[in-house]
Amino acid sequence: MNSAKLKQEKSRKFSQGFPITSVCRADLQVAGFDTTKVDDWIMSELASKMANAYCDGGFWADLDILAEHLKVPRRKKLSTLNRI
Repeated sequence: MNSAKLKQEKSRKFSQGFPITSVCRADLQVAGFDTTKVDDWIMSELASKMANAYCDGGFWADLDILAEHLKVPRRKKLSTLNRI
């Protein structure tokens, strides 16, 4: 594999997403909602709004706490001299 392809593959892997969670009608039922008239559009909108709420709320704090718990090392901060 040439150098350009290796860079492209590395970049693709770096940006690859991993699922966090999902929501289903059973979740709504457990929470006490009647799902008899809940269609796929409503579920899709609910999932989208929940994702936005999570990203706006706890995502970054949870990421920080859980990554530390899993012992993901932090990047070393560059000194001012290294940035010049």
